[in-house]
Amino acid sequence: MSLDSTRLRDQHRLFRRRKPPAGAPPGATVTPRDLPAPRLAVIAYDREQLVEVQGQRLRDVLTAMQTAQVAWLDVQGLGDEAVIREIATHFDLHPLVVADILNLGQRPKVELYDDLLYHVVRMVMVTPDSDVHWEQFSVVVKNNVVLTFQETYGDCLDPVRQRIRQARPMIRGSGPDYLAVMAVDAIVDSYFPVVETYGEVLERLEDDLVRSPTPAVLRRVYRTKRELLKLRRATWPLRDALNHLLRDAPPMIEAKTLPYVRDVTDHVMQVVDIVETYRELAGSFVDVYLSSLAQRTNEVMRALTVLASIFIPLTFLAGVYGMNFHSMPELSWEWGYPTFWVICAVTTIALLVLFRRWGWIGARSGIPYPDADDA
Repeated sequence: MSLDSTRLRDQHRLFRRRKPPAGAPPGATVTPRDLPAPRLAVIAYDREQLVEVQGQRLRDVLTAMQTAQVAWLDVQGLGDEAVIREIATHFDLHPLVVADILNLGQRPKVELYDDLLYHVVRMVMVTPDSDVHWEQFSVVVKNNVVLTFQETYGDCLDPVRQRIRQARPMIRGSGPDYLAVMAVDAIVDSYFPVVETYGEVLERLEDDLVRSPTPAVLRRVYRTKRELLKLRRATWPLRDALNHLLRDAPPMIEAKTLPYVRDVTDHVMQVVDIVETYRELAGSFVDVYLSSLAQRTNEVMRALTVLASIFIPLTFLAGVYGMNFHSMPELSWEWGYPTFWVICAVTTIALLVLFRRWGWIGARSGIPYPDADDA
């Protein structure tokens, strides 16, 4: 996976929270000026009717929210703090909730404030360029209203919107708590394609490490480990938050909705198990890299040893017949020169056959060192 500026920015947010200066009072915010201006979309529905409107300000969509049993206000883009403050004032959101919405980089959590439930998750999407985009997704459940806040435009919640438009009886006949759980479930389901992508990346890395263990492959291993750590930081706190929601069910979560919360929790646990397995596998790739380098070094040394072993007797013969003693009978022999080359060729062939029998060369897996009988 390639890293572009968007992913670098998201990685920065995961490890360093956007927060006000040290010593600021609780509820202080930092306006995320690099994000787009808010777009508001409302889906208001009950069993019989459905109303959808869009706008830039709360007044553009407020009337539609008062016409149905459940109203979903989706805010995409947090670049204008005034719009967020207007929504917070109208729905009487706690100042700490507003601060968590605007101060990006919050860990996944569930918090209860009197008459509202606040939930933070990390939303992930795979772009057409196979890049992974992370952002904070905030959910507020209060009375018959569900408020969702996203950093940028676009999300993975279209399946939820389609079920509402298709008048599915379960979602159209349930309250805002069910809608909030379905939104979180859609986000958790979007983790699985990302996990599958990392699985394919790890398979390619394993093949590259065995075939060609280069420093570039090792850098890809470390980069993948960092990205898996990012996914782990998004799923582990979410698992704890959902378990807390099941253990201490707030009053705005109906009893019939709790089984679906357990189902979402089970999906998160599956992702956590897979991510932990992949992290351990990626960690073992460093050992595979070192082992592959050692194996390649051993193969090179074995090849050099075989070559040296072949040339040692040849060098001995050449050294002997390179001496210029007059008493050497072979010096004046007519067939001495070709006989020398025949002896060298026979010696080389005999050594090659012997090395192959021992398994030092060739595809045969033999005994690494000669036995007493072979000697």
